[in-house]
Amino acid sequence: IYESEIVQEGVTLYLLQSVDQTLLSATKERIDFLPHYDTLIKSGMYEYYASEGQNPLPFAFAELIDNSLSATSRNTGIRSIQIKLLFDETQGKPAVAVIDNGRGMTSKQLNNWAVYRLSKFTRQGDFERKKSKYGRRPAWLNSEILARLKHKKAAYKKWKIGQMTREEYKNIVQACRSEIRKAKSHLELQLAGDVRSNKKGFFRYVSNKKKVKERVGPLLNEGGNLVTEDVEKASVLNAFFASVFTDKGSSQAAALRSTVWGGGDQPSVEKEVVRDYLEKLDEHKSMGPDALHPRVLKEQGKRYNIFLFWLLFCYGNSGVPLNLGLKDDDDDDDCFVVEKGARGKRPIFECFWNGRLIPYTSVEDFDWCAPPKKRGLASIECYNRISGALFTNDKFQVSTNKLTFMDLELKLKDKNTLFTRVFNGQEQRMKIDREFALWLKDCHEKYDKQIKFTLFKEIITRTDLTSKRMQSPWATYSAIEWDGKTYKTGQLVKTIKTLPIFYGSILKFFLYGDHDGDVYATGGEVQLALEPQALYDEIKIIPISKLDRAMSEKVVKKYIEDEMARFPDRLSVTWPEGDELLPNETKLAGTPIGALRIEILNKKGEAMQKLPGTSHGGSKKLLVELKVILHSPVGNKEIISHISQHGGKWPYWFKKMENIHKLGSYTLKLQVVLNESNADTYTGRPLPSKIFKFNIVEGKPEKFSVGLLDPPFRVGVPFNIPLDLQDEFGHPTQLATDIKPILEASGLTLQYEEISKGTSCVIKGVTAQGHVNNYLGKNFNMKVILPGLKEDSQILKIRLLPGPPRQLKVKPDSEILKIENGTSFPFQVEVLDEAGNITAQPKLIVHCKFVGAPNLPVYAVDCSNAGTNILTGPVVHVQNIKKDQMLKARIEIPSCKDVPPVEKTIKLLPSSHVARLQIFSVEGQKAIQIKHQDEINWIAGDVMHNLIFQMYDEGEREIIITSALAEKIKVNWTPRINREQMIQGLLPDVKVPTSVKDVRYCLITFHDDHVSLESAFTVRPLPDEPKHIKCKLKGPNTLQMGEELQNVMVTDQYGNQIQTLSASCINSLGISGNGLNKSNLKTTWQESTQTMTVKGIRFYPGPPGSKELCFAWREFSDFLRVNLTSGPPVKLRLMDWPELEEPIAVINGRELQKPLIVQLCDQWENPSPEPNVKISLVKASNLKIIFSSQQHKTDENGRANLGVISIHAPRGEHTLQLKASYNRNTLDCPIIKFNVLPDPEKPVCLNVKYDKNASFAAGSTFPDFMVSVISEDNNIIKNINPGRVSMKMWEGQSSGNRVPANVTTLGCSKVKDGKDEGFFYFRDKMVPERVGTYSIQFAFAIDKTNILSSEQIIIDVVPNDPVQLLPESLPATPVVSNVRTVASRTLIKDLCLHIKDEYNNRTGNDLVGKIIAAIKSCSEEDTDTPVFQGKVKTIEFPFNRGSAEIVNLVLAENSPGKDSTEYILEFEADLPALAKPLEPYRLSFMFYNDFKKQQRMATLTRERDELSKSIAVYRNMFDTTEQLVTEMKYQVQEAETRQSHLKNELKKHQIDIPQTNIFQYVDSLIKQKMLEQEGVKKSPRRSCTLSNYSKDNQDILGKIAHLAQIEDDKAAKVISWHMASDMDCVVTLTTAAARRIFDETQGRQQVLPLDSVYKKTLPDWNRTLPHLRNGRNHFRPIGNPVFARDLLTFPENVEHCQIVFGMLLGDTIIIDNLDAANHYRKEVVKITHCPTLLTREGDRIRSNGKFGGLQNKAPPMDKLRGMVFGAPMPTLYSTLSGQIDLLQQYRTAVVKLHSVNQDLHSQLQSLNTPEMQKTKQELAEQERNLKLIEEKLGTGSPPKSGWQPGRETRTLPVPPVSSLGPWQWQVCSPLGQWGICPKHADTTWHND
Repeated sequence: IYESEIVQEGVTLYLLQSVDQTLLSATKERIDFLPHYDTLIKSGMYEYYASEGQNPLPFAFAELIDNSLSATSRNTGIRSIQIKLLFDETQGKPAVAVIDNGRGMTSKQLNNWAVYRLSKFTRQGDFERKKSKYGRRPAWLNSEILARLKHKKAAYKKWKIGQMTREEYKNIVQACRSEIRKAKSHLELQLAGDVRSNKKGFFRYVSNKKKVKERVGPLLNEGGNLVTEDVEKASVLNAFFASVFTDKGSSQAAALRSTVWGGGDQPSVEKEVVRDYLEKLDEHKSMGPDALHPRVLKEQGKRYNIFLFWLLFCYGNSGVPLNLGLKDDDDDDDCFVVEKGARGKRPIFECFWNGRLIPYTSVEDFDWCAPPKKRGLASIECYNRISGALFTNDKFQVSTNKLTFMDLELKLKDKNTLFTRVFNGQEQRMKIDREFALWLKDCHEKYDKQIKFTLFKEIITRTDLTSKRMQSPWATYSAIEWDGKTYKTGQLVKTIKTLPIFYGSILKFFLYGDHDGDVYATGGEVQLALEPQALYDEIKIIPISKLDRAMSEKVVKKYIEDEMARFPDRLSVTWPEGDELLPNETKLAGTPIGALRIEILNKKGEAMQKLPGTSHGGSKKLLVELKVILHSPVGNKEIISHISQHGGKWPYWFKKMENIHKLGSYTLKLQVVLNESNADTYTGRPLPSKIFKFNIVEGKPEKFSVGLLDPPFRVGVPFNIPLDLQDEFGHPTQLATDIKPILEASGLTLQYEEISKGTSCVIKGVTAQGHVNNYLGKNFNMKVILPGLKEDSQILKIRLLPGPPRQLKVKPDSEILKIENGTSFPFQVEVLDEAGNITAQPKLIVHCKFVGAPNLPVYAVDCSNAGTNILTGPVVHVQNIKKDQMLKARIEIPSCKDVPPVEKTIKLLPSSHVARLQIFSVEGQKAIQIKHQDEINWIAGDVMHNLIFQMYDEGEREIIITSALAEKIKVNWTPRINREQMIQGLLPDVKVPTSVKDVRYCLITFHDDHVSLESAFTVRPLPDEPKHIKCKLKGPNTLQMGEELQNVMVTDQYGNQIQTLSASCINSLGISGNGLNKSNLKTTWQESTQTMTVKGIRFYPGPPGSKELCFAWREFSDFLRVNLTSGPPVKLRLMDWPELEEPIAVINGRELQKPLIVQLCDQWENPSPEPNVKISLVKASNLKIIFSSQQHKTDENGRANLGVISIHAPRGEHTLQLKASYNRNTLDCPIIKFNVLPDPEKPVCLNVKYDKNASFAAGSTFPDFMVSVISEDNNIIKNINPGRVSMKMWEGQSSGNRVPANVTTLGCSKVKDGKDEGFFYFRDKMVPERVGTYSIQFAFAIDKTNILSSEQIIIDVVPNDPVQLLPESLPATPVVSNVRTVASRTLIKDLCLHIKDEYNNRTGNDLVGKIIAAIKSCSEEDTDTPVFQGKVKTIEFPFNRGSAEIVNLVLAENSPGKDSTEYILEFEADLPALAKPLEPYRLSFMFYNDFKKQQRMATLTRERDELSKSIAVYRNMFDTTEQLVTEMKYQVQEAETRQSHLKNELKKHQIDIPQTNIFQYVDSLIKQKMLEQEGVKKSPRRSCTLSNYSKDNQDILGKIAHLAQIEDDKAAKVISWHMASDMDCVVTLTTAAARRIFDETQGRQQVLPLDSVYKKTLPDWNRTLPHLRNGRNHFRPIGNPVFARDLLTFPENVEHCQIVFGMLLGDTIIIDNLDAANHYRKEVVKITHCPTLLTREGDRIRSNGKFGGLQNKAPPMDKLRGMVFGAPMPTLYSTLSGQIDLLQQYRTAVVKLHSVNQDLHSQLQSLNTPEMQKTKQELAEQERNLKLIEEKLGTGSPPKSGWQPGRETRTLPVPPVSSLGPWQWQVCSPLGQWGICPKHADTTWHND
């Protein structure tokens, strides 16, 4: 117990029993702690930085006040905060004190505050180091959020100094946080949406979000136990790092010391030094994570003490590297790899402060421990394997920004820094670099063990490693030196410490790193081929340390020999249960093959069950596979396959096989296979096998089946039964013994003649007798029995039909039959066979003939189908029969003479049906008969009453009229008949005509099934007495203006002539009328007609119309109405056009605004309705007019519509005169003047600008082409789709503007930032690579057919910069020798070299210089190179005008050189005028010392060159064909996927596509759907009848009534009425277009330009209804409220229409009725403003709440005069459209799939043609010959000289199949041109 912990006197202790216990008095607690240096000194550092060093006092002062506010926030009483300014110098320096009555910190909080700065370093993962100022900005951090962050930082400063409240600052922080969250969410949503196209970015973002770090591996604690928990591992690590101050250490440290220092002298820390350090530590420090007492870490003083330790990672005696903290695993795949030394990428020194590791703070390197530039005392490898730690006490400052440790690193790197070494308690000054080098050298020499790698081969990349980082680079070596021994490639070795042990030969050695020679290293790997290789075909890579250095090669060889002797050699087969199978034996089907016992024997005769060798080989067990193979004409078929394992106690065993019954040749094969892979070979050697061949034939007959019968089967008609005999297994066989078949069938008597034997067995002459149900026959089960067989019976179903006809049966059976005259008699006839069955056969017709009276009918009926029928026909009718009469009927079958006829007697009775009809007129008690066709006179206008009728039958008996008979009586004078009166015999009354000229024809008819009767009479009217006056016009009642009426007659009330008047009656006639001209009136009496006639009636001129005349005579009067029409036409007048004083402005090629309509008028300006008056136009020749309507004659109203005409004329004024004539008189016609303006949107030419002084070098870039489209008004047309402008280029010149077919089309480039509107740029277009003349033409697609082209631009493509030196034609590979003959020493006889650019164009015609020829060796070691003639090494040739001639280049006689060696003849160009040197031309040649050898090799070289050329052509052809097939397969796959997708889409629409007749089904379905769609389209629906404004300009959208559609009729009515004042308004995009309409209509048309609308006040179309607040209902509305704008649908221009209706409708709401609207408004106004409400019943509540009255009630739909929104197409229309589109797409996909399948099939067939197979054989033969020649020449690959395929052969890339023309590919070579056609792939062509 320390002194400070003892309770002092006077102190009271209280026992705290609970947390919320009430204390009796205030408590005090004394807290002793030692704050961190930074806590006190640098606590205001943040405020200083926040003030940016300007004025930190306000920030610090604000921090103190904020602390007081936080401390007093939980006060229950008064919060008191005092700010005192202290200026009393006696108390110290001036200060500011902030005093409060709040709650302070607890002891725990105070201690936490004291180590606050330090806690950042002790909490791993709590704090994350921020990136530097110039670090990578997060993807979500855009400029707007960055500005918000800066604003937040500035707000924090203002809040700290009191310029902003806490709430304001809090709102800014929340807004910034919300924007950051939205930005991150948007980024994540975008990454998720683009995951298919940007997978790398998506997973990079996910990986960065993961903050989980790798776990520390298992560690050993002090007791040697393995710990895995994090807490336990932390304790072990703390104890390990604290051990540097104590003598106590962990097991890892002990192992480290014994391994690292090798047990020798070790740099140690003495106890005295540690004790002295501990005594000076500060005792008031709190306990750290190392679990040490606080007094242990006592402060040492002001001096900085830094303890420096380094550890050397080295190898022990075994050469295995240390693997600290890792589990030692003996797996052969594990290998320790040194990447950058043993340290890897870790820093050398990690920093500790007071024993605590400071994360993220490390020292990368020091000069004195860095690898030296020159070789020093120790190997450089040693410097790469060191690491250490820096320990400082707490006097050395630690900060959060690493600045202090940067100073420490600089201090340690300073050359003037003195280091003191503590050795045995003594301090020694030293030079750290030399001391460290000596220490490192000592460790390396004493304790380091290394391996020397020799015979370097190459640097490779190992793909067998899973880590991509470790796959390269790996240096390979052929030998190593290790521990005094040398290991080389091919040496036999054995491994140790591997499971299993391997024996093998060395292939190569691996060492990680980029090495290029002999090197020492501490480890590596070796690649072994397991031995014996014939037994183990495996490669293993193991660490070098696992090689057994004590094993001799002799022991390994002995092991290999023993292993080979134990390899399987043969099989031993026995048959323990009999049934042995002999070679080539013939067995009957089903004969068993006995059980097999098999043993696998090796060469020693020993039985074995697994492969010999070590444990890894022993795991491969051996199995025996049994296969029985059937050999058939279609191929071999495996019918039995079994695999047997070794049973341990018994050998391999196969059970008896009894199921072999198929006929044919068989093979039984026994094969030894491996357990895992079932392979029958191992390491290329076949495993033992054995084969038995045998045959299987058919057996004896055991069963049979009935063959195919020949129906039909009829009673008494013989038929045959074929039989198929079979053995036990169903194989066809023959009948060998005498067998008598037995036939049985229930209800039938069966007999047969005989049975045939042999290959076909048939029961002949089978007959059946018995009863069947009807003519269709009856099914019988016939049983066929063959006694003696195993399955001796078969039951077959037959259908027995009746036999041929033999008799005729007629019903009824009585001899005398009674029938009534006028009726037909039915006979039931049946045709029977010999057994009495009803039978039927073709042409079975039964006849019946009647005898006994004239004109009797003949009956006939067809019994061919059923054998029975009803024999009937027309009625039997005999005229004038009054009593009974006898007839005879004969019934027979004419086609069947064997069937006897049947006779019947018929008694004919008189008919009881109606036969006569009589009409009577009853006057009083007298009835007068009205005969047929009588004429009756009656007073005009009167009615005939009391007409009756009577009916009699054939026997003159009166028939009582019933309701049924009354229904059959009809009259023609009235449609209404009283049936009750008809039953009583009364006819309807007849009304007499009123006119004496009319005669009424009266007809009475009676119709039933037996008779048709009629009776008619005529009623003629007689004139009545005069009672009225009747005026009547002769002729039409139409009178033309200025004409006279002919006459007027006065008649009685019915218009009949008045015969009792005289001539004096005309004096009483008076005539009057409005506008009547009585000057020519004249009245006369017509004695012949007894009428008064009035002539001379005419009217004064005036407006046409209806005129009424009044005629008065005595007390009678009558009125006559006359239609007064306009007079004859005399002139033409234009309708709907203002006075044509000024010319009409019209754009050339455009239509007029309105149609031209002319009207014929008379002299009084009244429209004259004269039809068919021809209208003609008189115009100038340069004025072209196109009519939209072809009507040039007036209609029935005298009007002619010439339609909307289009004007085509030159710019200026033009006149158009109308011309017409009537009755050969020319009418007065108007003259129309036009002012034709140029069309600003009609393209007439293309303007192309480019640098005309530019040079066009091959393969370079064209200068920028700027193209614009010029209109008629010579201005540039804008708003053109760039895709319609293209650039065409072709080689050569074409006549005129005609473009050839093989042109290259290029698109224009993107315009930057929307500048230069109307200009199209063609940038970065490549100049052709071939030199020549080219033509360029620009085109603008006006529409699909019309294209506007520019003038052709002719350019000359010149060669590019010279880059290479090449010959005109490639020479063959020279083969020379140094003999005396000049021809044998000649390298080049004649060779012409040219300078060419990179595209193989000749250039450099202006260059002059020389070509230097020299000979060089392929190997640097070969210095003895041949020389030219004259013993010179170089020869110069002149170079002029781009070429040089190389002639007679000869080697010197006896020239030096190595025999059979390849040398290079190099030609280098020396051209002073050329700035960049050219690539020299190199030609390889073969040099020999022997002349004969040279000649032989020269011949072989020529053959090799020719074969190489031919093989290259063949290979190019096959590669291109393979690429074509691959592309076709891909197209087939795409087409199948497309078809499947569309078929699934059609299934969603309930449309199933059949598997067959797809095209026919789809076409019919499309036609059906189109008919349905057309029917839906033509179905009546609401439409707007208001005429729309002509859209002659793209800036005109149309009238508002036509912009939207509404489906609901009620909503359409009320919205249309609500917008009635705006429905006729024309909407335009621009004010200019609106002004033009205003001017054209002289201000009568209202317009609305959208560019003048203030769009910020427009409503949000996604806004919710007012009753929805924050996503929930503020109240429950009724009446289904919805925004009116949401009911609108826009056929086109959706964005513009939303602006229009958003401005006009606003937030107007539609609701069901007025009550619901009032309720809705009442609730809405409680929370917000309520907009206008419209009800579906037609009421309106304005936004101010006013409703009611006519102005707020919508009228009916018909009162809106067509100004109503139309209805959209029904949903069914769009559904059908989608289905039709899917069907059409599916049909196209099926056609495409069929086409590509055919192309692929034809292409694959072409690959298997004899010609193609022959070509492949030729290629294989040429490759074999080339290989033989190369072996003779001593080379393994084609020579570098001669023909170079990679340089001179150009294989044109194969485009996609969809874009190919008739020829798919082309190969250019010195041999000519070869090609292949996809349609005729078996045909090749060659052109030299």
